[in-house]
Amino acid sequence: MIIQRPRYMEKLIRGMGSGQVKIVTGVRRCGKSFLLFDLFKSHLVGQGVPESNIFEMAFDRFSSKRYRDPEVFHPYLMERLEGVGGARYVLLDEVQLLGGFAEVLIDLIAMEGVDVYVTGSNAKLLSKDVVTEFRGRGQEIAMAPLSFSEFMSAYDGGKHDGYREYATYGGLPGIFARETPEEKADYLNSLYKEVYLRDIVERNDVRDPGNLEGLVDVLSSAIGSLTNASKLAATFKSRKGARMAPETVERYLSFLEDSFLLRRAKRYDVKGRRYIGTPFKFYFADLGLRNARMNFRQMEETHIMENVIYNELVGRGLGVDVGVVPVSTKGEDGKSQRVQLEIDFVCNRGSKRYYVQSAFALPTSEKREQEQRPLLKAGDGFKKVIVTKEGFEPHYNEDGILEMNVYDFLLNQDSLDF
Repeated sequence: MIIQRPRYMEKLIRGMGSGQVKIVTGVRRCGKSFLLFDLFKSHLVGQGVPESNIFEMAFDRFSSKRYRDPEVFHPYLMERLEGVGGARYVLLDEVQLLGGFAEVLIDLIAMEGVDVYVTGSNAKLLSKDVVTEFRGRGQEIAMAPLSFSEFMSAYDGGKHDGYREYATYGGLPGIFARETPEEKADYLNSLYKEVYLRDIVERNDVRDPGNLEGLVDVLSSAIGSLTNASKLAATFKSRKGARMAPETVERYLSFLEDSFLLRRAKRYDVKGRRYIGTPFKFYFADLGLRNARMNFRQMEETHIMENVIYNELVGRGLGVDVGVVPVSTKGEDGKSQRVQLEIDFVCNRGSKRYYVQSAFALPTSEKREQEQRPLLKAGDGFKKVIVTKEGFEPHYNEDGILEMNVYDFLLNQDSLDF
């Protein structure tokens, strides 16, 4: 089964011949290798590029182990590229496994007629070297598991059943090779333990993997909730009966973020136009991994839908924060007091901004007022959106707020601009 990934293909194609290294980053098994070695390579061949002009290597394969040494890989690659006429394309998978990879890549892009594309699964390694050594010569393309629209392009069924499947088992492409719920659960659990957890433990020399797993359990039951390292440490102690210092929690959080399993959403004061240090929210890059870790318990649809919406917004290239709107109100004693209203997502791209609320349902006027109030109190003219699980086609209500159901939101790349 071939699942097209148009978001990322467009970026790769636009970057051709730019003189920059195209760096595809993302959680392992989200489809980076397939994007590079199948979809993009097919595009090159379709454009008339001879296969002899395309060099491929996957550093995570045993057959490539000796080439992780740059003193072995570099002369081998130079020999392969010599005598090849025309544009040459170098495709490297899991490049962080290549020792001194930044120096090798800089040398490659200095060569005339060589276009370089790589993938990596560790943000810390890549971002550090891109910033300090590439100096603008690297273009990062952040890749995620399948979006809902990509998922539906391969799903044999309607959007309602598809959403239920997607919200349960996530968007890792390998899920389509498993038919039964048991097979899907086993696949996700195996991936988590044998790939993601092992990678994090080995890469960061984690001495107590049990505590790391326990922290993931705590985070899995707190998606979309405001928290910080101290709160997580306290929750860990109450649930697991063991102590973990907030500093250790923060370090483990950075490991999870660096491996792209987890994303952190910061709080942003809409009126004060500034970021607030803590608390913050965490969302899982793939809900299937989260749900499998919880043995498919705690399947609260409200929080799951919020996570799905967050991932979609990030996937569209928006910067996404949690909005805080300070307002004055009267307390029960009649005295004025300051309270903070919350906008689920403040989304920015260039000069555009969108305020997005994830509201599972709006069954009463009170609930509608609760969701609309932060949007209306933002005090500016940026677009305001409420996404519900069900509902009518996209429309503007009497307060000028765009309302739509989650299916229309997810299936239309331009849904925020209705």
